[in-house]
Amino acid sequence: MAYDSAPPVPHGYPFRVVVTGLGAVTPIGNDVAGNWRALLARACGIKRLEREDLPENERAYFEQIERAASAGAIDKMSGALDMARWSDGGRYANFVAYARCAAHEAITDAGLDAVGEDVGVSFGAGMGGVHDLTTAGAMLREGVLKRKISPFFVPRILANAAAGRVSMDYGFRGPNLAASTACATSAHCIGEAFRAIQRGEAKAMIAGGAEGCIDAISFAAFAKARALSASGEAKPFDVARDGFVMGEGAGALVLESLEHARARGARTIYAEIRGYGASGDAYHVTRASPDGEGAARAMRAALRDAGVERVAQDVGYVNAHATGTALGDAAEAMALKAVFGTDAIESGYVATTSTKGATGHLLGAAGAIEAAYAILALHTGDIPPTIGYERMDDVLKIPLVHGRMRDDARAVLSNSFGFGGVNASLVFAKPPKL
Repeated sequence: MAYDSAPPVPHGYPFRVVVTGLGAVTPIGNDVAGNWRALLARACGIKRLEREDLPENERAYFEQIERAASAGAIDKMSGALDMARWSDGGRYANFVAYARCAAHEAITDAGLDAVGEDVGVSFGAGMGGVHDLTTAGAMLREGVLKRKISPFFVPRILANAAAGRVSMDYGFRGPNLAASTACATSAHCIGEAFRAIQRGEAKAMIAGGAEGCIDAISFAAFAKARALSASGEAKPFDVARDGFVMGEGAGALVLESLEHARARGARTIYAEIRGYGASGDAYHVTRASPDGEGAARAMRAALRDAGVERVAQDVGYVNAHATGTALGDAAEAMALKAVFGTDAIESGYVATTSTKGATGHLLGAAGAIEAAYAILALHTGDIPPTIGYERMDDVLKIPLVHGRMRDDARAVLSNSFGFGGVNASLVFAKPPKL
């Protein structure tokens, strides 16, 4: 039997949702401050793959993937990260270790000490524990699987392992979610955390994504799909772009209701998250729709959700998904012009850059890292440059303006798109006062 009325809306939905903490582990820095300094200084975390960069038991396969490796140089984690600490002595895969480190920084940054059912976690991974799966396959072939398989195998490979581990670290018993939507993973995780707080299902959420995919199989597979850069350089929107550069790391945001942030005396509000849009291309499993129609729908949905009507006037910066692939960047360029207007994009009035030239493509972690960069751009007024961009594509005509954001800008937008035709966009705005 159908109900005659809509279900009750809990707690006077919607709550306003703000960002009070940031955390980042990337190839250019192991904390947010280091990332931002490096990004503005035009640092680049790309290097050629060496045998030592692979997991120890995969190094024998280096010669088999060396061609793929030189066709898609990797991002090297900068500085020393205590992997033994964050992986719990090797019990957890690298992507979980990165997630724990980034979440710890974000929670500390926010000064969040609440525990229990009011705080949840929304944290995903695009690839999960690929290395562990391939290692188990080798054991099976050698006939030693039953004797050598780790009791931690299952929690190491699960895409929700990071969400579960972070919740256990801090006693967060609210909603526990983990999207796995390829390169849009962490943008979807942030969007779903935003929705949970809006609806009153949690007062705060730790949201983001992680990836630890520097392994032989991932390189071989992406090379076979012709997705990796042949030059070993990430060149988003550049006329000479030829593929992406694979990286790993994690990004984390602390989201909470404005009321909760005020009540607990939060130190800083970086931004208000106002809009979230998602769509599907229904076109191809690895290629974006050439006209960018699906990406444009996600952006328009996020802007409508945010209540942004004067899109070109209010939005001062877009952190583009732009990975450096020929077709993907072209589709996003068309989508941007369809949403903001050709003149606004081609003139640089709505400034557009891609930070993947510095960090490489962090796959499932990319959306959270780039959301954090977009938030910092809004918070500081500095627009980061696009490393690797040297010459404009006269067809795309994306100038990639960086420097200072327009004084009248009120919001920024961050895009994430992925294999399977998934699209996600997030809108962040200047925050209300505490």
